[in-house]
Amino acid sequence: MPLLGTSLVPPIAEGEKQTGKDFSSDQEVRWCPGCGDYAVLKAVQSFLPDLGLRRENIVFVSGIGCSSRFPYYLDTYGMHSIHGRAPSIATGIATAREDLNVWVVTGDGDALSIGGNHLIHALRRNVNMTILLFNNRIYGLTKGQYSPTSETGKVTKSTPVGSIDHPFNPVSLALGAEATFVARTIDSDRKHLTAVLAAAAAHRGTSFVEIYQNCPIFNDGAFDAIKDNETKDHAIIPLTHGEPITFGVRSDETGLGDKALVRAASGGVEVVETASVAAEAILVHDAHNPDPSTAFAISRLTDAGYLNRSPIGIFRQVDRPTYDDQARAQVATATEAVAGKGTPEERLAQLIGAGDTWTID
Repeated sequence: MPLLGTSLVPPIAEGEKQTGKDFSSDQEVRWCPGCGDYAVLKAVQSFLPDLGLRRENIVFVSGIGCSSRFPYYLDTYGMHSIHGRAPSIATGIATAREDLNVWVVTGDGDALSIGGNHLIHALRRNVNMTILLFNNRIYGLTKGQYSPTSETGKVTKSTPVGSIDHPFNPVSLALGAEATFVARTIDSDRKHLTAVLAAAAAHRGTSFVEIYQNCPIFNDGAFDAIKDNETKDHAIIPLTHGEPITFGVRSDETGLGDKALVRAASGGVEVVETASVAAEAILVHDAHNPDPSTAFAISRLTDAGYLNRSPIGIFRQVDRPTYDDQARAQVATATEAVAGKGTPEERLAQLIGAGDTWTID
């Protein structure tokens, strides 16, 4: 059975098996050597068979940027669309075609600069789609200008003496828009990436997944703190629903890290030494809390400079009616009201002419 939160997308035939090869196109993959996009593509190709869906019922929509080559490399339906407008185009697809599983692939520049308005409204509307935001904190396709997620002081071709912009935190932005599923993962952590993709695909509504993705040409090493074996345990704050939030050096006795999150006097959260507080004071992660305030506070722990500390995992996963389901329900109700009253053309004219109308001679 499909992993999706809906049975309206037709599954593959019983007994039919698919592999990652079935979802790999014949197009040459053209990214720079060492680009993190390769790892994400491989993970997605390997994961898609688990959906149990026909390839013709899956569609990937992208905007503009290195990540937006994605539809070419998948043997599904796809559209390389307009700069920043992929969420809007995907909204139309998801609303018009309930039988399609819709994905958006975008980057930090595409989604958060020219596409910022389109992104936040897709999130607040809770359209049935999964949005993958590849965040390499740089403009890669246009050769190394600073992006909306580049840290303050970043020296690039467009900021030769350092960026003066305050960067976006994509997870904070998504939570502020009250997205119903918000997660963050890493391109090089195949196991975690695949688990997050599975949860995102199963969610009914808009799933937003930020993927830290290294650009070896224009921003190499941006994520060293969370990838290096010597530092990652101290930099990654793992989020698992229902478990205390701790990180750092793990105790063999308790399984807890030597650092923990607790409530701060300000109402937010802060990092403390685990041994300095009672066990009940440690914050237990609740991704299903309908109030996004705590998830937002956790997202603010991300270091805007060199990511020396960053929460990773599913921040929020809640249920709320979806835009496209409700839109289709309204159409069905209106259509039912004029059912059987004339030809289809006449019924359409009745719907269009209902309410406040007037005739101009």
